[in-house]
Amino acid sequence: MSYLPEIISVCVIAVFMSISPGADFVMVTRNSMIHDRKAGLYSALGISLAIWVHVAYSIAGLAVIISNSVVLFSIIKYLGAAYLIYIGWKTFQTKKQDRVIDTQEKATLSNFTAFKVGFITNALNPKTTIFFLSIFTQVVNADTPILLQLLYGAIISLAHLLWFSFVVICLTQPALLKRFNEYKTAIEKVVGVVLMGFGLKVAATSNP
Repeated sequence: MSYLPEIISVCVIAVFMSISPGADFVMVTRNSMIHDRKAGLYSALGISLAIWVHVAYSIAGLAVIISNSVVLFSIIKYLGAAYLIYIGWKTFQTKKQDRVIDTQEKATLSNFTAFKVGFITNALNPKTTIFFLSIFTQVVNADTPILLQLLYGAIISLAHLLWFSFVVICLTQPALLKRFNEYKTAIEKVVGVVLMGFGLKVAATSNP
């Protein structure tokens, strides 16, 4: 059996999964510009590794169960929504005195925290869950070898890592950061509102 059409389909979906706007993109933007490039890159790493959570339950056959269970999908959906609203509210509520500290002191987000934020955001992202439900219930054949399914996971994970690393590098260019710092207060408010908006959108996501 030739798996080439399946591989091509997964590669195309992986690209669209990574570049499509969503909570992952906003979170990486937030951590990159409000904190620093390292925070953004660790968040990108967290997102790419969280992909393996989706790979694991898909290979285990849970994708079919989740796609047919309103309760399980709703749990994932509302946890993800609550987390986005929480982070968005924290960003929106940044204290004024926290905005005027020295540039060298502003990067208070530890590597682990940045990684954790990226990881949780993707792991609880219903959009990613829906993509995986589609891939492993409609694209990947039931007879596809486990090793090949793991390769699919690696392709999707790598696509996310490369895309979001590229986004971080673009967003943390000195000229852009200089302009960002001029409007930092307003941008933080906007980012906070956008994250909360994504949280509400996630909560309203229809079951697959």
